[in-house]
Amino acid sequence: MTPVELSRSVLRAMRRAVDDGELRDVGMPERVIVERPRPGGRGDYATNVALQVARAAGRPPMQVAEILSPRLTAEPGIASIDITGPGFLNITLAEGGNSGGAALVRDVRERGACYGHVHPDTGARHQLHFPREVRAAVLADTLRRILRSQGALVRVTCDEAPDPGWSTGLGVRVDAHGKPPVPLDTLRPVPAPQDPTPLGRDAARWALLYPAGHDRPRIEPAEQHLAQRESNPLFRVRYAYSRTRALSRNAEALGFDAVPGDVQDVQEAQDLLDAIGDHPRVLAAAARRHAPDRLARHLVTTADAFLAFQPSVLPRGDEKPLAAHRARLALAEAAGTVLAGGLSLLGISAPEHL
Repeated sequence: MTPVELSRSVLRAMRRAVDDGELRDVGMPERVIVERPRPGGRGDYATNVALQVARAAGRPPMQVAEILSPRLTAEPGIASIDITGPGFLNITLAEGGNSGGAALVRDVRERGACYGHVHPDTGARHQLHFPREVRAAVLADTLRRILRSQGALVRVTCDEAPDPGWSTGLGVRVDAHGKPPVPLDTLRPVPAPQDPTPLGRDAARWALLYPAGHDRPRIEPAEQHLAQRESNPLFRVRYAYSRTRALSRNAEALGFDAVPGDVQDVQEAQDLLDAIGDHPRVLAAAARRHAPDRLARHLVTTADAFLAFQPSVLPRGDEKPLAAHRARLALAEAAGTVLAGGLSLLGISAPEHL
């Protein structure tokens, strides 16, 4: 089961609890975030939905969790539910529920570049207003893309003249639902001597977006952003994507294509599955926190996981293509979809040849 399928299962459990009169009808959320358990958690996935709806339901989070637990256990593919902390639901999948990642890969293949996006629009509205400064402009443009991916409507405006208060660290101002503009997390501008233009569009955007908002971006030396070597995180991300495309071309030449299946025979596959499965959660967090750097760092994590996994994708020597190779190729292509989609949201190209 994928996080999206589990989210639907949680929503079904909530609807049944409302229909049975055990929960007050508080209105179903558009979606429920289901993610890998954090340190100290249990099972295959976890959700904090009981804490989210407890106040509106008029019950303590633990009671909400106890009401949802038996209904979730009855869902196909779920073996058990453990309740931890103040009301976290920890989900253990039934044997075969993970299907070696096949369900997750199928979900990515079906949704394509929209994997992790929210459809239809949620009705949330945001206005981004930024001073006329290069880093603020790049951040506002990227936030617009990320917020749109999460179903929000976004309007962007810019000061006609440079903001005289910029030196104080004031960054992009966000006006949500008609509320007065408020400062975003402290965003340090690019000092005048560090002109990002010589880096080119892609490397310049990465240099400005990869550091957290409170960190000063390092534009110089340019070599750190342009060098095609392992120490350059942007190169690793783009190289990983180009390798996914190369694997598809090589597989076609060998006469086989991708078919989602069990990839648990490869030790490095789980790290890649975890990174791909976390992509929707990272996008939601980047939108909620107005932090594109979270997406950039997650792309590096995904790229590194893929590069460790990729040697196992194609047959070696006289080995003939097997079902395992088709499944591994499908996982590699899913990784490419996530990398290309993430780079697109950052406004950075994903070259097929590098």
